[in-house]
Amino acid sequence: MAEDQQYIPLSEKYRPKLIENVIGQDHLLQQDSILKSMISTGIFHSLILWGPPGSGKTTLARLIESFTHFPFIAFSAVLSGIKEVKEVMKTAEANMQISHQPTILFIDEIHRFNRSQQDAFLPFVESGSIILIGATTENPSFFIISALLSRCHVLVLNGLAEAEIRVIISNIIKAEEKEADFTEGALDLIVALSGGDARKAINIIDILLKQSNLAKPYQREFLEKYLAKKAMLYDKSGEEHYNLISALHKSLRGSDPQAGLYWLARMLESGEDPMYIVRRLTRFAAEDIGLADPQALLQAIAVKEAVHFIGMPECNVHLSQLVVYLATAPKSNAMETAYIKAREDAHKTGHLPVPLHIRNAPTKLMKDLNYGKEYQYDHDHKYHYYYQKYFPDQMPEKQYYTPSEFGFERDIQKRIDWWKKLRQDQEKKK
Repeated sequence: MAEDQQYIPLSEKYRPKLIENVIGQDHLLQQDSILKSMISTGIFHSLILWGPPGSGKTTLARLIESFTHFPFIAFSAVLSGIKEVKEVMKTAEANMQISHQPTILFIDEIHRFNRSQQDAFLPFVESGSIILIGATTENPSFFIISALLSRCHVLVLNGLAEAEIRVIISNIIKAEEKEADFTEGALDLIVALSGGDARKAINIIDILLKQSNLAKPYQREFLEKYLAKKAMLYDKSGEEHYNLISALHKSLRGSDPQAGLYWLARMLESGEDPMYIVRRLTRFAAEDIGLADPQALLQAIAVKEAVHFIGMPECNVHLSQLVVYLATAPKSNAMETAYIKAREDAHKTGHLPVPLHIRNAPTKLMKDLNYGKEYQYDHDHKYHYYYQKYFPDQMPEKQYYTPSEFGFERDIQKRIDWWKKLRQDQEKKK
């Protein structure tokens, strides 16, 4: 038995069997929480457990298994196909008809099932023949179909704090009677390398405890060389991808070049496509700066060309230059708000025809229909300006764009005021 135990991973060997032994996720296990209520009453509902790796999703599912008298079946969406799941659901449906008991179906990494595969769960969840518990590291809003998501409670698990990771690995080391093998510095490093992932920290301990030929106690300096470098927490196709670009965007909007450089480095060093970053920065140049500094967009396009021409890693300095420029430029969202207002009117009045006087008349028929009639060619008039209405005849003139008082938009406001005065002078003469 002892020999069999040595091959069991420590993460499985020391998985909590009781709620009071769970470290972290206090918000899910407090007395008045949904999960605690389900466990205490034995009345379970379909759940989606959403959290980063090693945060305890499988542990919570196993605790539910131990507290229920319903049949419990576990699947991994990575290892099992929808065919196997459908067979289980049919069995669950038969069991419901015979014993009037639902089957709890736990699917790890449920986001790996596509939309049509997830659709297969719906009739069984609706009929109550299965209680679905799905675990995912991805944002359910993006990866779980809305029909299924609306029938499940979403429980959000947080990455574990360093203090919680420290307690977990210290308890395991103590249970293994290996306290003398680790210095405080070594434990500090393991905690730091875990990135909030308890499984990662436990696996490191597992590896080290199985090494009989290494000098002990383990020192931090040795482990820094011995252990593989930690991969940064980043998934270019997952939620963290959007979290980091959001952090970069908001840092620049907040005119913080230092934070902007930090988030840029996080993305580049994690392997993000630099062309994706420069696309988002080009959008930022118009959305958050616009005409307050027209050079911002030119800078973004120039850096786009540099990134395309040079590539990584040399283009990191060009992206850094753009980040600093955008962060320190005067800010204005006037262009975005102007378009949003215009878009609303476009949807409401899209049926209104273009006024005849501003239509082109390339044919005789069009001229006979008064296309272009009474149009005034501005360059024929003083100051190259002649007021005429350009909105649809049935629609009042609107003001969508209001320049901010920052940067170049102050000059734009002066121009607008000048055109407005010319119009007023013209109307007085009429």
